[in-house]
This record gives sequence, C-alpha cells and structure tokens, in this order.
Amino acid sequence: MTPPLAIAIRQRAAADASHLVAAGLTPVLARIYAARGVQSIADMQTALAGLPPPDLLLHAGRAAVRLADAIERRERILIVADYDADGATACAVGVRGLRAYGADVDFIVPNRFEYGYGLTPEIVTLAALRQPRLLITVDNGIASVEGIAEANRRGIEVLVTDHHLPGDELPAAFCIVNPNQVGCPFPSKHIAGVGVMFYVLLALRAELRRRNRQEGAGFKLASLLDLVALGTVADVVRLDATNRILVAQGLARMRGGALHAGLRALFAAAGRDPARATTYDLGFMIGPRLNAAGRLADMALGIRCLISDDAAEAQHCAAELDRLNRERRDREAGMTDDAQALLDLSPPADAHTITLFRSDWHPGIVGILASRLKERWHRPAIAFARSTEQGRTGEIKGSGRSIAGFHLRDALDLVSKREPGMFSRFGGHAMAAGLTLCEADLDRFIRAFELVAREWLTAAQLQRVLETDGSLAPADASMELAESFRTGVWGQGFPPPAFDDAFAVIDQRWVGGKHLRLRLERELGTARARFDAIAFNQATVLPGRVRAVYRLDVNEYQGAQSLQLMIDHWEPA
Repeated sequence: MTPPLAIAIRQRAAADASHLVAAGLTPVLARIYAARGVQSIADMQTALAGLPPPDLLLHAGRAAVRLADAIERRERILIVADYDADGATACAVGVRGLRAYGADVDFIVPNRFEYGYGLTPEIVTLAALRQPRLLITVDNGIASVEGIAEANRRGIEVLVTDHHLPGDELPAAFCIVNPNQVGCPFPSKHIAGVGVMFYVLLALRAELRRRNRQEGAGFKLASLLDLVALGTVADVVRLDATNRILVAQGLARMRGGALHAGLRALFAAAGRDPARATTYDLGFMIGPRLNAAGRLADMALGIRCLISDDAAEAQHCAAELDRLNRERRDREAGMTDDAQALLDLSPPADAHTITLFRSDWHPGIVGILASRLKERWHRPAIAFARSTEQGRTGEIKGSGRSIAGFHLRDALDLVSKREPGMFSRFGGHAMAAGLTLCEADLDRFIRAFELVAREWLTAAQLQRVLETDGSLAPADASMELAESFRTGVWGQGFPPPAFDDAFAVIDQRWVGGKHLRLRLERELGTARARFDAIAFNQATVLPGRVRAVYRLDVNEYQGAQSLQLMIDHWEPA
C-alpha cells in the first residue's frame, strides 16, 4: 500500500497571469505559465538570441584558447565521456564540433562495470595508450581528483567540462568549466553536461574567429542542437529559461528534418515520428534506448550511433540499442518485484528513507529502481547492487533519487562527515546521486541516512502531493490547446499542464488487457460535455463518478486526429 495522495492546485501570481493576458495569451495559458514562474512574454521566448553569452561561463574563454592552440598544433585530443545519455550526447557534440573545427579528436568511455564513474587513474592509464596531449571530460571530472593527478603526472593536460556539484576539493585540472563552481556568474545552474560542452564550442568558435582561422567556417553550431536537446531532457535537469531555449531549438530542428542520422534511427526504432517530436519522445522513448547501452553494455555503442553519418551504421546501432532497452525493461521488472517483496516484509510507511540491497541486482539498473521507489513512496530512495569494478571486491554501489526539499548530494556529504571513511566515493545533484561503500557498512549507512532525513524532512514534505492547474472549462478543452501542449517544452521544473475535474463515467472498456478506454461526461449546470479518455495500467474498473487528474492529448488513429484526456490519477468523486 502506498502513502495517500493529496491533490493541490499550483500557486501562481495573479499579477503575472494578468500581464501575460494583457500581452496576448489566453487566460488558460496565462495561468499555466504564471504557475511555472513565467512573468512576461520575454520569459517565453525560445530564440537563440535569448541564450546567455558564453563569456559568462567561467573559464570557457580559457578553454577555448587551449582548444584553439591544440587545433593549430595538431595535438591529439581525447574526450572522456560518461555512460549516460547526457554524457553520450555531450561526447557526440564534442567530437562533431571539434572535428568540424579541424581538431584531431577521438573519445573513450569507461565501462561502468569495470572502471566505475569519471576520470579515474585506471581510465587515465587506458587513455594514455592513445598518446593524447589533452583530455576533455564531459559530464564528469569535477570529482576526479586522483585521476587528474595521474594525468598530470603523465604530462597530459585535462580540461574538465561538467555540471555536477563540486566537492570539498577541486581537481588540479588545466581548466574547469562548470556553472556550479564557486565564482561562476553563468545564470543557468541547471544546464546539462551536453549544454556545457555546447557552450565551450561557442567560445571556441569566437576564439577561432578572433584568430582569423578558417577551419569550420561553413559549420553551423546550431546543427548540434538536436543532440543538445536530447541530452538535456534525458538528464532530467531543471528546464530553466536557458534549457528551454536549447530544447525548443533542438525540437524545431528535429521537426524540420534537420536531425543527425543516429537520432533519426533511434526515432525509427522507437516507432516515433521526428516530424512530431516532443519532450516526451526525448525523455521516455529515445533517452532510455540510448541509456540502455550504458546500463547493460558499453556506451561506446550509443556514442557511435550519435556520431555516425552513415544511415546503415546508425540503424544497426539503433537496433542494438533497442534490443538492450527491451532487456533493461525485463530486468527492471524483476528487480521491482524483488523490491516490493522486501518492502512487504518491512513497509516504509514510518520511515523517512528507503534503502534496499540485493546481491543479484544489476548495478546498471539500480538508478531506475530508486526512481520507481521514490515515485511510489515519496521518500528519498537508494538502491544498491554489488560492485563489479576491478579491485572493488566487497563493495556495493548505490544510486539514489530524492524528493523536493531533500538535497541528496548534501545529505550524503553530511553522512560522510559524520561517518568518516564510510564512502569510497559519492557525488551528484540535489535530486540524484551515487555512492560506493563496503557491504559490511550498509546497516550503518541506513541508520545515518535515515537520521539526516528525520532531521531535514517534515511530515508535510513526506506527503505525496499531485499538483494540477485546477479546473479546465469544457469550452477551453480544444484540439488547438492540446496541440500547443504537445509541442511545448515541458519537463523537470516546468511540468506539463494537468487539470482536476469531476466526471461521470458513461462507458469504459478494456484495451490491451490492462488499459481502460473511457467515455466521460462533465455537467456544468444544464450543460453537458463528453470526452474520450484513456487510463493506462489500471487494476480495476472505475466507479460511476470520479475525480480525475488529466492532461489534454491528441489521439492519432488511422490518419485521423481527435481530442482525448489522459488520466494520470483518479479517485471516487
């Protein structure tokens, strides 16, 4: 049994909504955007001109000078990637952009099951076999103190591009580009790793122009925005103004047919049409297929897919990624059943955290499991599996997901200070983090982690709350509005619109064995309005009257389009 759920209407500033109406938005759209912090029409603009300039990103200029020097000297550059979708797209953006500007560049990506995360000394040893003069980390490196020390010892310079939160000690890199480092004035602290790499290329372009270099003169950096959008959405970073511009521009390129061969192949493997690309496609259809390589095999496969210009090669890579994703889903289902069995033995209703471990769980899937546990129980959740890294016998690796009000990386930092030496490593964000510790210390960690949560979290914060945009008048529920929602930029920190109303259930029937196709009716005085609706993954039929939280959706069937309601939650009216 999961904790009870409360439905709440998102708060919005009435003055902001009024300003948006005065600027030309409909009252419905005005209240939706005002509830997401939009104060003016300018906040909604998605033109590239609205991006912050690259000179606001600390050390981006210094990185550009070093890269321009490397290009002039024909130095060998090696990108050290991370094994998730953000790392893969950041690597692909780096390889494509640097090659276009004349660089001698290749990539290496750690196999998470052998080498773990980031630029470790072992990865430096592996990279050194290729004799690079410069290493560039993408979506990692800010915590690679030992690895960068090893690179320095070997005479290899390191340029760090990352977005993760710094620890107490910064690595001695030649240059660190990270909006979250102390003293960086860049306005977006939520930009993904792929966004940081894109900004370094912007700075490099400016530096090459300053030197009157002609390399890549015909290359358009905007051509990389489909990859930037994918990595940004897939990494579930907050969609602040900067990220919304990057994603909107990337989606526009996809819909216009200007997407790379690998991304086109991934759309085909997922059965989606890039001409109608949405943030849902990137986050739930394409991103998971790309991530599957890093979770179960080697992300080099995903990177090769993204950097290939050969349609046949891209299709081959995408087919293998699709196969891995199906395997990932099967493994995830089994682990979810295991987790539920463990929770049945010790329900977490009175706990502030959930921490689970099984020796046979797959280390590449514990992050997804933690996310599922967090969503169901609304508790910070960490799932552990046995480490398969070289030399890490007796250790377990955990991946965690958190809830609003509980900064997961800071919580782990506090545990590390209270229990010195417990962690071999840890790092991450407010909402997601990873850690490694000895299996023998698991019970001690569970107690320490739970104590921090009891100190930081209130009963109100542990309450499951489903936020909506309130009631939607039947006259406003139109295909035009549904289409505007479908094409919008929605995601973390900028959730898609959802509404809350009471309906009579006129008709319902099972489809696909577990989904309910519905006919719903709303009564407003003497007027009645009927809607088609769909409720996925239902265990039971609905009662005669329900209170439903729903989203507007465009249903496509046999070439025809119609309006339908997507039911996210229901309860008896």
